Amino acid sequence: MTHILVRAECRENEKRVGITPLEAAHLLKKGIKVSVEDSNSRIIPSSKYRDVGCEIIEEKSWPNAPLETIIFGLKELPDEPFPLKHRHIMFGHAFKDQPMAETLLKRFKVGGGTLYDIEYLVSPAGKRVAAFGYWAGYAGAAVTISCWVSQKLKKSSKVFAIYNDKDSLDEQIRNELESSRLLPKSAIVIGALGRVGSGVIDLCEKMNIKTTKWDIKETKEKEAFIDILNHDLFFNCVVANKETPTFISEEIIQQNQNLSIIGDIACDPGSEHNPIALYDSVTTWSEPVTRVSEKPILDVMAIDNLPSLLPLESSVDFASQLLPSLLELDKLNQGVWLRAHQTYLENLKRV
Repeated sequence: MTHILVRAECRENEKRVGITPLEAAHLLKKGIKVSVEDSNSRIIPSSKYRDVGCEIIEEKSWPNAPLETIIFGLKELPDEPFPLKHRHIMFGHAFKDQPMAETLLKRFKVGGGTLYDIEYLVSPAGKRVAAFGYWAGYAGAAVTISCWVSQKLKKSSKVFAIYNDKDSLDEQIRNELESSRLLPKSAIVIGALGRVGSGVIDLCEKMNIKTTKWDIKETKEKEAFIDILNHDLFFNCVVANKETPTFISEEIIQQNQNLSIIGDIACDPGSEHNPIALYDSVTTWSEPVTRVSEKPILDVMAIDNLPSLLPLESSVDFASQLLPSLLELDKLNQGVWLRAHQTYLENLKRV
């Protein structure tokens, strides 16, 4: 019997989950065993999983699971040295020379395990089968707008916390704009046609912020991106790769007159392909922006787990996208799982 174990997330403020009780019920019906680690932080209580027939096990017990168990999670594993012997489904952030990538891959290599990186679960055409992109864009736009207001009022940026639903987040941002009597004149979104870009645009339009929408058509022939500086807000929604141009750099911002904040929602600091060549580490919920220029003032918002601000909506959306692939877990040598395994093996050669 195929067995999947949903581990508890260890990252602070991470309440999301990639398999909800609805998807768990479908997996059980297919004959796949589902175990769920108990967790007080998960947005969906363990009792809901128990109700559909899942086995509830002790938190942090996954390292002792039988070798044939598939370990499922979202964010990083505990930063411990023990070798990884299981097959893991997770966002590994290990295939683009990110910090700690080599360390993680070495743990898999020594332990004989496998990383099925969720970012590389793709269709034959190369399109990701599941992503949190829309909610990353939506939450990222909200955080960036809030930080822009704080910047203009010369106040410290708000410390962000988890929201029960998007309506409460919408209300907060709308109230901040109305009470401050401030409104960005325009925003530019690069990657406007993707999931992330659509989330940004939806939130901006709710707040009556005019958006300039760029995607491959508008960027592929450009050698410089000086037009970005004509906007108050810039949202980068493009996942970095070796073909991605540099959208903004120290040289470009020397000509800046209008741009005062960048929402780098793709958020890939540490990668040599990062198109926002201004900063080298992520920001946090407690300190959501980093200042990269004083004259003129320019801040970067680069929180790397933005969908966690809206854990319920983002979990439900993501889990529904991933379910068709999870139902094929008994065929790991085919389709999306085979492609992900091949990607892993190619990257393992580097360590």
